[in-house]
Amino acid sequence: MSYHGFSLPRMVRVRQKIHAPKIDDYISVLREELDRAGLREKIKPGDKIAIAVGSRGIAHIAEIVATVVEEVKRAGGEPFIVPAMGSHGGGTPEGQIAVLRSLGITPESVGAQIRASMEVEEIGRLNNGAPVFVDKIAMSSDGIILINRVKPHTDFKGRIESGLMKMMVIGLGKQKGAEVIHRYQLEGYHKLIPEAARLIMSRAPIILGVAIVENARHEIAALRALRPEEIEEEEAKLLELAKELMARIPFKEIDVLIVDEMGKNISGTGMDTNVIGRFWASPDEYEPQTPRIKRIVVLDLTEESNGNALGIGLADITTERLFSKIDFKKTFVNCFTSTWPETAKIPPFLPNDRDAILMAVRCCGPVDPKKAKIVRIKNTLELEYMWISESLCELVRQDKDLLERIEILGDPEEMQFDVLGNLVR
Repeated sequence: MSYHGFSLPRMVRVRQKIHAPKIDDYISVLREELDRAGLREKIKPGDKIAIAVGSRGIAHIAEIVATVVEEVKRAGGEPFIVPAMGSHGGGTPEGQIAVLRSLGITPESVGAQIRASMEVEEIGRLNNGAPVFVDKIAMSSDGIILINRVKPHTDFKGRIESGLMKMMVIGLGKQKGAEVIHRYQLEGYHKLIPEAARLIMSRAPIILGVAIVENARHEIAALRALRPEEIEEEEAKLLELAKELMARIPFKEIDVLIVDEMGKNISGTGMDTNVIGRFWASPDEYEPQTPRIKRIVVLDLTEESNGNALGIGLADITTERLFSKIDFKKTFVNCFTSTWPETAKIPPFLPNDRDAILMAVRCCGPVDPKKAKIVRIKNTLELEYMWISESLCELVRQDKDLLERIEILGDPEEMQFDVLGNLVR
């Protein structure tokens, strides 16, 4: 493939000045929160306690799970882990155990057995007649503890988005429960998920939830243990905090966004739609304030994704390296469960990073390649440090607001590629 006359602009490394409050001694805070929420009073000696854990790469998740396990044992309970991740992991118990393992969660690391099943129990129906399902193993326990991150969702906006309530409905609902909710998406997730979660809390043995908010550095900014009667109100407050702390790409218009890696441990859609501004949900539910990006090129898939490339359809161009890592069975199970097959559409894949980036620039229309507005990020979760092209760097220098928010860290450099044509990282 010829790129005669095409060359890439030089890039400058920059840092966003972000507000990132952090809890250093998060384990002590977690123990205090569990005590405040009355964990010991909720557990009788010998109680079987299911600890629900999802598929996201939450900061210190294995350590947090291990601490909850320890506190349950201190209270006299017998804890075990249940995967609460809908259809992730290919929609199989073995696949979901593998997802937990990729997050560092094993029986040895957390001190509790993992009991995985895709079997569910119908616990009731919503006002529209939709059945609500919950993991059968969790339902047979004496108590359920949920552990999840609270953050803006990638598909819908509402008072409740991604967090404990969604984990109850989609995560513990396994593939069957997730499929039902997704089928009714036109009625609005922002209505269905809270209604279904309230039903679950009234009929399932939920004893508390551990809610985590991260800052833009993927560090723990807030950590709460919530009783069932507190969950909805407090989760809504934590969501507002998560929105305040979320980092974004600080430019209004971009020709090419280079994303080094995408993955399920980064976002449910591989790349966070709140960052890239591309989404599948109905526009009347979700209108993100994000840059206008002409072309997105994604270069790799994280190891923690275990081949699940849901969200690859959000990109315009990718690489053979990423394509070769896709487990199509896992990806298709996830996309069909969500009822958005578009998320698994495969964009053109080129032999290496250089070809993919050059083609992305070429597909931007009449843009001088040397003056192209290019941003390169590691992933959509880590946005403090990034590379920007010289034209954007000049824009920063001329814009007082941008100059206050962005620190220029060095001089312009050519993009460095190895002998195979891949970016030197």
